[in-house]
This record gives sequence, C-alpha cells and structure tokens, in this order.
Amino acid sequence: MIRDTSEQDAVLAPAPVHKLKRRALWVGGAVAIVAVTAAVFGAWSSSEHSVSEARLRIAEVTRGTLVRDASVNGRVVAAVSPTLYSTSPATVNLKVAAGDTVKRGDVLAVLESPDLSDELKREVSSYEQLKAEVARQQILARKQKLLAKREADTAEIDRLSAQRTLERYESVAQVGIIAKIDYQKAKDALNSAEIKARHATQAAGLESDDVQLALKTKVNELERQRLSMANAQRRVDELTVRAPVDGFIGTLNVQNRMVVAANAPLMTLVDLSKLEVELEVPESYMTDIGLGMNAEITLPGGTATGKLSALSPEVVKNQVLARVRFDGAQPKGLRQSQRVTARLLIEERPNVTMLPRGPFVENDGGRFAYRVEDGVAVRTPVQLGATSISAVEILSGLKVGDKVVISGTDTFKNAQRISINR
Repeated sequence: MIRDTSEQDAVLAPAPVHKLKRRALWVGGAVAIVAVTAAVFGAWSSSEHSVSEARLRIAEVTRGTLVRDASVNGRVVAAVSPTLYSTSPATVNLKVAAGDTVKRGDVLAVLESPDLSDELKREVSSYEQLKAEVARQQILARKQKLLAKREADTAEIDRLSAQRTLERYESVAQVGIIAKIDYQKAKDALNSAEIKARHATQAAGLESDDVQLALKTKVNELERQRLSMANAQRRVDELTVRAPVDGFIGTLNVQNRMVVAANAPLMTLVDLSKLEVELEVPESYMTDIGLGMNAEITLPGGTATGKLSALSPEVVKNQVLARVRFDGAQPKGLRQSQRVTARLLIEERPNVTMLPRGPFVENDGGRFAYRVEDGVAVRTPVQLGATSISAVEILSGLKVGDKVVISGTDTFKNAQRISINR
C-alpha cells in the first residue's frame, strides 16, 4: 500500500504582523459602511418621499435669448375666393359643375330675365326716337337761323336804300329843288331803317341763341337716354355670369334651371394661385400679437415664413381668426382647407435666465419648482416671467447652473424634500 504525503505536511502559524493588517482592513471597511449608511439614512430621514431618477426630467438653468412665441393651428385658405350672385330675379342655366377648372372670362352661367330684356328694348327704342328728334331739331335750328339772317339782311338793304335816298336829297336840297319837308321825310326814313336793321341783327342773334339752347336740351335728353340704355344693356350683360379670376368652382349654391331671386348666391370661385393661412389664435394671445408679426408655418414639405396680414375684430369660441400671407413665392403643393400648424414669433428677450419649459410651469401656478441638491429635490419658491413654447424666463428663486425638475411633480404632493434614487 502506497502512503500519501499527509504525514509530511505541517501547519505554520501566521506572523503577528499579518494578523494586525487583516484586523485593520476589517475595521476600516466596517467604519466606511457605517458612514455611508449614516449619510444615506440621514438624507432619507430628512426627505418625505423618494422617487426614481428615471421617472424625472431634470434640466439646468441657463442664460440666453428667450424667443416668445405661440403655437397655433390653422388651415390653408384662398386669399381670393369670390362668391358670384344673381343681379336680378332670373332662371339659371349652369354651364359648369363643381370642381371644374375655369379661366378668367369663361362663361359660368346664363340667367334668363324677360323683364330686363324688354326693358332694354324699350330703352333702345326711346334712344332712337330721341336721336331722330335731335336731328330734326338741328334742321329746325338751321332753318330758324336762316330766317333770322334773312330778316336782318332785308333790314340792312332797307337802311342802305334810305341812306342813298337821303344822300340824293341832300345834294339837291341846297339849290332848293325839293321841298324841305321831303328832305326831313327822307332823313326820318333813314333813321327808321337803321333802327330796324339794328333790331333785326339783334333778333337774329337772339334767335340763334334760342335754337342753340333748344338743340342743347334735346342733345342732353339724348345723352340721358343713352346712359339709361347703357345701364339696361349692362344689366342684360350681367345675366351672363363670367369668371372674374382663374381658379376652380368651389361650391354651387343653385341647380340648373332654378329660379332665383335678386342677390341670391350662385357659386363660389376659388383662386389657388393666391393662398393664405387662416390661424385660430387663442384669445389670451390677443394683447401680444399685431399686424406685421412674423410667423413660421409648418407644411408637409418643410417650413415657410410669412407675416400676419389681418385680424378678425370678433372672438368666436375663445379664438380669434388671423390671416398670414406668405413671404416671397407661394409654397408648392398646397391645397384648399389643408390643416397646418404655425408659430407666431411675438418678441425676443436677450440675456435672460431661463429654463426649458415643462409641466412644472402649470403646477402650483408656476410659483414653485423643485431644485435638485445632492440627490434631493427641494421645493423652492420661484417667480416666472415670459414663456414660450420651449422655454420659460426665471425672474427670481433660481440661478444659472441650478438643476431643476421640469417634469410633472404631481406625485410629489407638495412635499418640501424628495429623495431621488439613482
């Protein structure tokens, strides 16, 4: 039988120095554990609750430029969307259907109105009648002028004849061939002829003025009738409804061969070449926004910029409608009533203390925030200033570099200190 080596082994006692080192290590480890346990226990004992860090969003207070903005919803609308109306009671003959693309000047509908057609015929007949009367008055005026001129010329001839007779009497009166009374009669005849000639000339001038005034009256009547006829023609022409712009038929308010009243809506035409964005702005922003304000519109194909061009004067369901006009060229691919989102840029605040925005802004009315110190969230009074979509201004209570819980703190139940577990 082969023996083992157990009888050759001998147990050696450890040196005293090694025992002292081992004892020191055990004592130091125990002290460290007691210290850590005491620190953790002290933190926990001063906290009311504890929460996992993975469930929180913690951000750092920084200094920078705060852009005040507002995020609103809207839709794409046509800047030019005329509604066409019936100008008079008529029967509608439609030439287009809803959705048809039309060009400016295309016939969209024809209205039948016998009353307007008959009125136009009466106006045309009256115009032609007055036109003939004006021509007749022109002939009468020339005739009366000729008669007046003839009378004036006759009176002038009588004056010249009387003047020559008087000259003959004067040449022989000095030698006593004729009686003095005949000489006086010849002189009186000349004076009478001169008076008649002068009156005839004045009467001819007055007659010319009279016939000219009568002719002008007839001409004015003719012009008035022409305007009346042109108005009747315009009303008849308006019975043919034409497209005022290029676009497509948005809605039809009538059916074919329907009888409509005056000023009844017929159809709406949409011009897709000029689109705008109609925004639904909450009433709370109305004190901050104004015309000309910049806006960023988020579209399926990217982002476009524009300016606020119009504001509605009334509030409907706590909202105010605003119009944004695109800067530069209109983005392609837009459709009528397409839903979009926009960001209104209200103002910029440079060099402010700010914090990323989170649900903590709404908790406690934004008067408190939980500042993180050595793994403990401490409830701290704060004063908030301007807010934007992504950031909020800190007026007091926090300083640059502080770490703050910006996620919802409803589970904290307004506790003063909350332990954060890693």
